Amino acid sequence: MNVSTAPRTTLPGGGSGVRIGVLVTALLTACFAFQLNASMLSPALKSIEDSLGASSAEVGMTQTAFFTSAALFSLFLPRLGDVLGRRRVLAGMLALMAVGCVVAALATGIPMLFAGRIIQGVSGPVVPLCLIMLRVEVKEPKKYGTLLGVITAVNGGIAGVDSLAGGYLADHHGFQSVFWAMAVVAAVATCLVATLTPESTAQAASRMDWPGVALLVVSVGALLIALNEAGKLAAANWALIAVLLVLAAGAFALFWRTEDRSRHPLVATRHLKQRATWSLLLTTVLTMTGVFAVMNGLIPAFAQDARAGLGMSAEQSAWWTLSPYALAGLAMGPVAGRLAATFGYGRVLRLGLFGSVGSVVLMLLTMHSQSHVLLLVTSLLVGITYAGVANIVLNGLGIVLSPGENPGFLPGLNAGAFNLGAGLSFAALYAVKTALTPADPASAGGYTAGLIAGVVILALAIAASFLIPKPVAAEAQD
Repeated sequence: MNVSTAPRTTLPGGGSGVRIGVLVTALLTACFAFQLNASMLSPALKSIEDSLGASSAEVGMTQTAFFTSAALFSLFLPRLGDVLGRRRVLAGMLALMAVGCVVAALATGIPMLFAGRIIQGVSGPVVPLCLIMLRVEVKEPKKYGTLLGVITAVNGGIAGVDSLAGGYLADHHGFQSVFWAMAVVAAVATCLVATLTPESTAQAASRMDWPGVALLVVSVGALLIALNEAGKLAAANWALIAVLLVLAAGAFALFWRTEDRSRHPLVATRHLKQRATWSLLLTTVLTMTGVFAVMNGLIPAFAQDARAGLGMSAEQSAWWTLSPYALAGLAMGPVAGRLAATFGYGRVLRLGLFGSVGSVVLMLLTMHSQSHVLLLVTSLLVGITYAGVANIVLNGLGIVLSPGENPGFLPGLNAGAFNLGAGLSFAALYAVKTALTPADPASAGGYTAGLIAGVVILALAIAASFLIPKPVAAEAQD
């Protein structure tokens, strides 16, 4: 289903006449700014602990606050862009991101840092909004697919440079310098978006459904907090988790009822019932649950494990796993977008998912060899198949399957599904690892069990992907 948004100023051929190179430059800068907020701080967490006299758990909570905030704002800001104008909303998000960076840079304690990270989280739906704005201007499927891949690939990490730069700044100039660098990039992105991109809205969008927004945010927020708490495993407050799950279910039931009665619903329930919606969201959640904690938790931890793994330092682990993973995804993204528009989004998505399963299975078969080279090769393969193909196509499907009268709703929900899957991945795969870790500390059995669980969940994602309908208008017909 095509996204039938119309810019406020249009030309006969469609679009506003803005030069695509200029538009892509501005949108890429916006995505760079968001990605820095998401990944550049990771190497600086120890510096924050030391500088603010905080525990690792307290610093970890500020990271959780950012990602939770990003997930919640993703639910409704793309729709607000449909109503008020996407350029206006995106520029406002980036400006608030810069403010949050400044607040965090000036933080003298965890509460102020916590507030800064929450403000930064307003930038959560930057990538979906950029893809919608690109869709308005680029009508040709193959060209859009290629540019979609270019923009979305940044979301998997800037070839590892973001983490390396964050580590360098934290080591030599303190953690505050990391936030100041983020603030400068966010300010530049704000200016570029405000001056170089055309404005567009959805013709059918006239007002926001704020009661629906509130109920959906409460529902998803309660679910995300419950998942974060469950990730603590033995230390988790299971009574609190039960209360949060009941709250999430109750708020969603009220949300559904509100949307049925609203004259301007945030999400019309008929769209929620459509296979294009629930099959995509299910596939996204399962894909993220199966692979996210593998590459962002289990494999780096295995690489650093002195007894069961390779005994690397944190920096060495990043060089051998995360950097090649991100670099492969960045290089493959534009190719995957082009292939999806040429041969079909569903086919290319399943190619990426089957490749992800094969890559993780290869990790399972080779991790006991204690080989640095094999770890590098398998990390590259997961980067190509998941970060470079599956992740790109799932993001693209959120755009091309969204209904014309509400183009912002599915990208927003899909962004929430990515965050939900990431949280569920750490909760589920680490629970399996902890439960099945043998008494012998030199055994890698726990890591093996976690990877097997990831493979099983990815297999379910493949099955769910067959339910996603074909986005005919977004694929080349020749």
